[in-house]
Amino acid sequence: MMKESRRALRMIRHHSRKKGASLNMVSLMDIFTILVFFLLVSASDQESLPSMKDIKLPEAYADQKPKENIVILVSKNNILMRGESIADARVAMRSRGSIIPKLAQKLDEEAKRRVSHRADEKKVKKRGITIMGDKKIPYVLLKKIMLTCASSDFTNISLAIAKKTPAMEEES
Repeated sequence: MMKESRRALRMIRHHSRKKGASLNMVSLMDIFTILVFFLLVSASDQESLPSMKDIKLPEAYADQKPKENIVILVSKNNILMRGESIADARVAMRSRGSIIPKLAQKLDEEAKRRVSHRADEKKVKKRGITIMGDKKIPYVLLKKIMLTCASSDFTNISLAIAKKTPAMEEES
């Protein structure tokens, strides 16, 4: 039998130590848990308004982010609140009255629900609402919606816009 060199013995010892490579799965699970938690927190932090395909918002410059208000969606055909159709926009526009009764009823229900949740009277006086309407809706309809909101004590009225950037201005 032949005697093995010191180098050969050292290589045999070295390879016998490295037989199985292992991954520490606990560390990987910790990293993925932190990553998922970060994504959930950052996704819920975004403030955005609901969008509809048939609504094209007017463009303007805006410095402030939108507040979390009740959103009224106004398209050519419908007036929606919380995804529920409230009134037909064409019928509401042709009506003689200055308020839209079905919308006023829904806003009053919402106001009653919010009053029961809040004890601070000052906050109740400053109820906010965001009107998200197509840029081609008639002013008569927009005015009726705003008067209806004001009659239900939603006096802090915001109009949703598409934020205009300097690049958008150059294209126009």
